Amino acid sequence: MTALPLWRRAIAEGIGTGLLVTVVVGSGIAAASLSPNDVGLQLLENAFATALGLAVLILMIGPVSGAHFNPVVSAVDWWIGRRSGAGLTPRDLAAYIPAQIIGAALGALLANLMYDEAAVSWSTTDRSAGHLWLGEVVATAGLIVLIFALAASGRASIAPAAVGAYIGSAYWFTSSTSFANPAVTIGRAFSDTFAGIAPGSLPGFVIAQVIGAAVGVALVRLLYPAVGRAADEVVVPHTPASTGASP
Repeated sequence: MTALPLWRRAIAEGIGTGLLVTVVVGSGIAAASLSPNDVGLQLLENAFATALGLAVLILMIGPVSGAHFNPVVSAVDWWIGRRSGAGLTPRDLAAYIPAQIIGAALGALLANLMYDEAAVSWSTTDRSAGHLWLGEVVATAGLIVLIFALAASGRASIAPAAVGAYIGSAYWFTSSTSFANPAVTIGRAFSDTFAGIAPGSLPGFVIAQVIGAAVGVALVRLLYPAVGRAADEVVVPHTPASTGASP
């Protein structure tokens, strides 16, 4: 196989992450408009759209970049695969993470503009509380275990449906509504709507997500000791950066 150029994979990650935030924020705005007096229904509409949108985006972008759309997933992919020569390289990681964060911010702007909102309206939704941080630890750990368990057991091809289903359900079983993604968390701060998070709440959520990722790594290594060799299959099978022409 010939490796796809890094710039193309990074752009794919930016586009995929941006469109994911557009789905999250856009469906949140629509839900608040369509069901203004029922927060539970708003959450259901937001979760349903996010689960389906995420699955579709993984199918679209996965063959190009792996469809990480998430800095902690990319970081864990590098960490787990580094000894076996699989997964992302440090150079890949340095391109993926900024692309994901920039894409997330632009995705929020796009959603705002589609609904005739200000391009940037900083969220005022405070989410600074210990039980919400615990929810983020649980949500992120579960996501990491799911993704890397699928790769290690040769079932990465079902990741679009599995990851979408997990995030859709985690909207409901976690206290934080499962952000589980630092880039998406940052992007959601750009919109003062149903799906937003106040900028002041970002550090607590991101720290909790990093802790959750570490917990997830420990669990997946316990359950699948040889997971490092499957790092090229995260999130879905794609052209590994370590083969073919250099980016």
